Amino acid sequence: MKKLLELIGFLALVQGVLGLAHQFTHWRVGLVQRLGFLDGYEIYASVGLVVLAFALFAAAESQGPG
Repeated sequence: MKKLLELIGFLALVQGVLGLAHQFTHWRVGLVQRLGFLDGYEIYASVGLVVLAFALFAAAESQGPG
């Protein structure tokens, strides 16, 4: 379970950072800007993904070894 939480956290972190990179550099990378229902809320979604990633990392650390 710990590895799964870390993997999902890593994916959320990458997508959040790529979404923020898109907002500030206009690179066409990441998944956030491609979702139509997030139009106008891309920065909030990207920051939310970064926060979610850190929460998942903390949950993974609270799990026992293994």
